[in-house]
Amino acid sequence: MNTPVDRMRRGLILSACTAPLVAHASTWPSKPIRLVVPYSAGGSTDQLARAIEKSLTEQLGQPIVIDNKPGAGGAIGTELVARAPADGYTLVFGNSAPSGLVSLLRKVPYNVTADFQPISTVAFVPLALVGSASLPVRDFRDFLAYARAKEKGLNYGSVGTGSMAHLTGEYFNEVSGARMVHVPYTGGGALSLAVASGEVETGWFNPLDATALVASGKARYLAVATAQRFPALPDVPTVAELFPGFESAAWFGVLAPKGTPQDIVMRLNQAIANALKRPDVRKVIEDKMAQPRGTTPQEMAGIMKAELDHWGPIISKNNIQL
Repeated sequence: MNTPVDRMRRGLILSACTAPLVAHASTWPSKPIRLVVPYSAGGSTDQLARAIEKSLTEQLGQPIVIDNKPGAGGAIGTELVARAPADGYTLVFGNSAPSGLVSLLRKVPYNVTADFQPISTVAFVPLALVGSASLPVRDFRDFLAYARAKEKGLNYGSVGTGSMAHLTGEYFNEVSGARMVHVPYTGGGALSLAVASGEVETGWFNPLDATALVASGKARYLAVATAQRFPALPDVPTVAELFPGFESAAWFGVLAPKGTPQDIVMRLNQAIANALKRPDVRKVIEDKMAQPRGTTPQEMAGIMKAELDHWGPIISKNNIQL
């Protein structure tokens, strides 16, 4: 039947079904917001999350509670958020690894595109090529000639198989014609010691991890993987100066479970944008050798897709698996 009475009844039923969601979204937030960091406290991801914590708390009127959930390369904390209610009270401060590329490297119990709603990026951290002081080269051009001429190839270190540093090293081999051999380490500290001692000739680093190493005189920056020169290292050339288009940087940002109401998504996005306008927040991020940069949810989704499209063939060609 489709009488006026029937239509009125259907309308009342529909209103009753949708009212809780509308009411919830309009009153959000009414309690603390949990921001899961899928790594241990004190690491670069944790520090960047804490850089925006105070500003978000002030703007939203509820505490932002940082909850460190390390394990499985970030997958444990990330899965926790993927399975959380899509109500805006459980978010993840993710990055390129667990919230992006991991699905190309091994099976994980979540889908990075189907299970998450991007909110905004917060910062980008470029990769930098660092050479041991024992290398008989002084600049990037000399290094490239030396690497190409080395019959058995140089070694390059990373913070682990499947890391952004590893992928960047294989990407560099592909575009440069170098034949550098990958040597994985268990983290930035171990990699720094290996480069300092000459155990490996080079390494791809988060610049923050390389700062003390370079300052010690035991290594030097050879190049950075930004499109333009990195403001924190203005005298270091980019790889793109010799190989146009070469770029490698890890993003860090906030995601919510898929299905989070759009007005909550946009309120979070605006709060992050406001936080990134604050000089004190920007200074904290820049002191970590990162570039503060927010995006719209759509732009962040595009960055994630482009990342998967770019790194997928490199991972497949080099049979990189975790």
